[in-house]
Amino acid sequence: MQVESRLFIDGKLLPAASGRTYTNLNPATETVAGEAADAGLEDLDRAIGAARRAFDESDWSTDHAFRLRCLQQLKAGLLAERESLKQQIATETGAPLGICGQGGPQCDVPIGFIDYTLESLPRFPWSRDIGVAEMMGMKSRRLVEKEAIGVVACITPWNVPLQINLAKCIPALAAGCTVVLKPAPDTPWSATALGYIVEKYTDIPPGVFNVITSEDPVTTGDALVRDPRVDMVSFTGSTAVGKHIMAAASGTVKKVFLELGGKSANIILDDANLEQSLMSALSVCFHAGQGCALQTRLLIPRARQAEVEALLTAYFGYIEYGDPASESQIMGSLINARQRERVLAYIEKGKEEGARLLVGGGKPKHLERGFYVEPTVFVDVSNDMTIAREEIFGPVLAVIAYDGEEDAIRIANDSDYGLSAGVWSADEARALSVARRLRTGTVNVNGGNFYGADAPFGGYKQSGLGREMGAEGFEEYLETKTIAVGVPA
Repeated sequence: MQVESRLFIDGKLLPAASGRTYTNLNPATETVAGEAADAGLEDLDRAIGAARRAFDESDWSTDHAFRLRCLQQLKAGLLAERESLKQQIATETGAPLGICGQGGPQCDVPIGFIDYTLESLPRFPWSRDIGVAEMMGMKSRRLVEKEAIGVVACITPWNVPLQINLAKCIPALAAGCTVVLKPAPDTPWSATALGYIVEKYTDIPPGVFNVITSEDPVTTGDALVRDPRVDMVSFTGSTAVGKHIMAAASGTVKKVFLELGGKSANIILDDANLEQSLMSALSVCFHAGQGCALQTRLLIPRARQAEVEALLTAYFGYIEYGDPASESQIMGSLINARQRERVLAYIEKGKEEGARLLVGGGKPKHLERGFYVEPTVFVDVSNDMTIAREEIFGPVLAVIAYDGEEDAIRIANDSDYGLSAGVWSADEARALSVARRLRTGTVNVNGGNFYGADAPFGGYKQSGLGREMGAEGFEEYLETKTIAVGVPA
C-alpha cells in the first residue's frame, strides 16, 4: 500500500519543521504500522496562514466552475488510489476489510458520496431576488447572496476517518472555503492520503487545502480553534471535547459545527417481530461499537424479556471477529489500549450497579493480540445506570425493559444525547408516530437506514450543533448576505 506520512501545507508535501515523527499502530495486531509527521505550532501557523491567504487573495471562493473541476479531479484521484486507501484505513483503524470495501462506510461509500456534491454544485442558487420592498417612502430591490464562510478548521476522529474527512472537506471546498484538516493522532494516514491525492491529481491551488497531523491533539487543536484567522470550526468527536471547542472558539465568535456523542435507543414495540427486529441489536458490534449513532440502548416490552434474552444470546453467538483481512466480518478491534481499558471499566461499572451480564464482558480468550473486547450484552438495566447514560464506544448493549409505549418514549428521550434512534413495529404508522416523538436527529424505522449523501446527519441536545451531509451540510459552510439596491422613483 502507498502510505503518505508527510504534512500537506501550501500545496507541498512536507515533513514537520522539527523533523519529528510518531508511530502509527495497527490496533488489530498491536504492531507498528508506520509513522506520521508530528506537526508543531510552527507547522500549524504556516497551514493557517496559507489557508487565509488562499481565501483572501485568490478567486477560489468565487470561481464555481473551477472548484467543480478540481473536485472532480479529487474524486478521480480517490478512485485511482482506492485499493491502497482501503489497506491504509484497515491498518490504522483495526476495521476488517469487509467494512472498508463495497457497501462499507470506511472507504468506498464515502468516496461515492462525493457525487452528490458534484451534482448539486452547478445547481446551487448562490443569489436570489426577494423582490422590492418600501420603507419610509423609498423602494429597494433586495438580493440574498450566499458566499463561503472563509477558513475552516476540520477536526476529525479516528472511528470512520476517511468518511468524516470527506464529509467535512468536500462540502467546505465546494462552498469556496479553504481548509486546514487536523485528524485524530490514531488515524493520520486517512488525512495525509488526501494531501497526496490533492498534490498528485488536482489543480487545487496552494493553500486551499492543508493537512496537519500531530501526536499531541490538545496543543495543536486548541491553537487551531482559537486562531482569529480561522472563521469556522467543524468538529466530530466526544461531547466533552466539543464543549471545550465551543468555549475556546467563543473568544473570536467563530461559527462552530459539532457532531458529538450519542446514546441512541432502539425501541422494539410490543407488536414487533422479535426474531427480525432483534437482529438490529447486532449493530453495536459494527466496527467494535465505535460509532456515535449506533443504537446502544435496546428498549423491550417487559412481558417479552425472556424471549428477548434467548434470541440475543443466540444472535450474539454468531458474531465472528479477529481477522483483519476478512471480507465478511463487521467487528474489528478497538482503536487502542486506552479505549479497550475504558470499555472494560464500563463493563465493570455495569456489574457494580446491578446490571446482569448476559453475553461477553471481557477480553476474548482466542485472540492473543489486538485491542479486542467481546461482544457484550447487559440485561436488567435501568435508565439511570452509568452504562445507560454514558457513551461507551465499544461493543456493549444495554437492554432496558419498559411498560407501555409512553414509557418507552419517555426512556428513549431521557438522555443527555439525541443523535439517533430506531423503532420497530408491525404497524408502520404506529412506528412513525413514535419516531416523530423522539428528540433525535435521525430515526431508523423497521430496518430503514438514514445514512446517505443527501441525508442531513446531526443531533439534538448534547449530540451537537448543525448538520453534516445533505443540503443542510453544504450550507453550514456558507454565510448569508442581504443586499438592498435603491429603486429610482
